[in-house]
Amino acid sequence: MTVSYSLKDIAEHIGADVRGDSDFRISGINTLRLAGPNELAFLANSAYRQDLNKTQAGAVILNSETAASHPGKALVVPNPYLGYALATALFDRAPVAAAGVHPRAVVANSANIDPTASIGPLAVIGESVKIGANTRIGAGTIVDNHAVIGDNCRIAGNVSIYHSVVLGDFVTVHSGAVIGADGFGFAQHQGRWIKVHQLGGVVVGNNVEIGACTTIDRGALDNTVIEDGVIVDNHVQIAHNVQVGENTAMAAFTGISGSTIIGKNCTFAGRAGCVGHITLCDGSHLTGGTILTKSLVEPGSYSSGTMFSKTREWKKNAVRFNQLDDLAQRIRQLEKKS
Repeated sequence: MTVSYSLKDIAEHIGADVRGDSDFRISGINTLRLAGPNELAFLANSAYRQDLNKTQAGAVILNSETAASHPGKALVVPNPYLGYALATALFDRAPVAAAGVHPRAVVANSANIDPTASIGPLAVIGESVKIGANTRIGAGTIVDNHAVIGDNCRIAGNVSIYHSVVLGDFVTVHSGAVIGADGFGFAQHQGRWIKVHQLGGVVVGNNVEIGACTTIDRGALDNTVIEDGVIVDNHVQIAHNVQVGENTAMAAFTGISGSTIIGKNCTFAGRAGCVGHITLCDGSHLTGGTILTKSLVEPGSYSSGTMFSKTREWKKNAVRFNQLDDLAQRIRQLEKKS
């Protein structure tokens, strides 16, 4: 069924001013290039400014400066990308599961499941698990003994939530994620690895999103902690006893080693990583591929590695990179003689 909204309705939802016919109906959202005459588009990046002049969109989300020269209908907001983000909620067509426990789910008698929650087929809910109001547990997901999941959570299919893990309210976990597996703890003895049993748990705050195939290990003694508002992309590894501060974001293939403490409002671009037992202050930002080897005490952007180039040039530069220490010592000796 096609659902449409008037520009006035959308404007009220995203906090925009309407330019043009406020009763005009919008039935979807698309890019400037692909939007049709009954769809809403947005311009948040000046690189796509040329598409604005050619768009067939029925209306466009714009800032006031751009809207002043745009002849068509517009929703005017200070931050068009935020306006677009808010508008997407109106057009989300993801299926909504009905409340109740599917007859093919396996639920322990001691589990406490709110009657408004939904438990999908082939899900397994362990002993003394607690699941809050309006939470959805997808098909094939396992929630092990004594885990606690708050209200309004969305746990997709085939997620594994180990024993004693705690999730707050409004948490989203995508398929294939594993929360609470053992941390990588082993002691070496006479040429053999002896397992250190991981006795802590994982505590996830409110309004957290965890991407597909991401793994968050349980703590060795204390808990691994993910604070409120953290967003984690697909294929991220967070090791045991890591603490991630509020509103921090991690892009795909980020790897955080054990006992790292990350402050609030930090960002990790793709393939960034940290060695263990270091601390990142609030507002630390790692660019793509950066490997952090020591603590950060000053907020800002940090990078490591070398820029890409043609392979032949890169090999020559790699050789020269290994000669830098020798060159630096020779320069010091020359400076002493001068």
